[in-house]
Amino acid sequence: MENSKNNIDVSIVIVCMNNLKNLYPCLESIRKYTNTSYECLVVAYLFTKNNIKQVKENFPWVTFIESNEIRGFSENNNLALRQAKGKYCFVLNDDTEMKMPVIDKLLATIKKLPNDVAVVSPRSVFGDGSFQSNGRTVHTTWKYILTLLHLYDEKKELWKIRDKRGLFETGDIVGAFFLIKTDLFRKVGFFDERFFFCPEDIALGYELRKLGYRHFVNADIEIIHYEGMSGGQSVSWIKIATAPAGTRGSLIFFSHNNKLLYALLSLIKVCSLFPKFVYLTIKSMFLADDIKTKIVLQSCKNSMIACITTMTPKQLFTHYYDQINTSMH
Repeated sequence: MENSKNNIDVSIVIVCMNNLKNLYPCLESIRKYTNTSYECLVVAYLFTKNNIKQVKENFPWVTFIESNEIRGFSENNNLALRQAKGKYCFVLNDDTEMKMPVIDKLLATIKKLPNDVAVVSPRSVFGDGSFQSNGRTVHTTWKYILTLLHLYDEKKELWKIRDKRGLFETGDIVGAFFLIKTDLFRKVGFFDERFFFCPEDIALGYELRKLGYRHFVNADIEIIHYEGMSGGQSVSWIKIATAPAGTRGSLIFFSHNNKLLYALLSLIKVCSLFPKFVYLTIKSMFLADDIKTKIVLQSCKNSMIACITTMTPKQLFTHYYDQINTSMH
């Protein structure tokens, strides 16, 4: 039951980038499977006039917040989170769908856990039902370095617990779907807006752990995540802008305001990208019409530039996004 006005248990927050194909199944599944008192806040990011009119007519029980300028994941979510009235917030990607009362079950779970548990998440599967996630490991600067050197793969570690069920403590937050106590979320300032396109969920988990709070997964609760559908399944030109923004954001987070560490991480990142850049450059010479290679090559080049720039992640995204729009027209 949505909107009990004075007594809302959960504020559901969704950011959608003008993609009704994603949004409709997501909202319909919320309506079908959620019985607790809730409000649903959807940030309509860069929606066309026709689409915003259509969704408002089709989902009158949803509060739509229009976002019509360039904003990242953190900024867009925070537009809605600052208006949240629920005791808990359920942050949800638009490319998700429920086949069970996910929110009700997560709410019942967190109420039974100790007070130092701030977040509860479900297990997730891909659209074909195959395993996707069961929480995440804690991300550290050392693991980031090992990942850049191709000596560590988080997916292999997570695969070991793919069949784990029930309730257990996990590391970092999966930003696509998690239930969090609103007062704690507000206490840490919601998502850190320095990060445009990752690692805002990792940064949130880090801040909560510093305050002594924990994160649990209830793997008996399952959600479908059609990962990659927000930007389409194939490689998109938008990667040219998101990749450098993500690189810069990761360097900022994992260096933890240490300039020497930032310089070291930047050097390692460039060295890890350079062989790929050379390979893709040669490949593009022989496959001039291969759009995917062109996109990945440019993304690689822009990410290396992101390692030596002073631009913010948002400025990087905006810069390359404007270049994409200029070249497309």
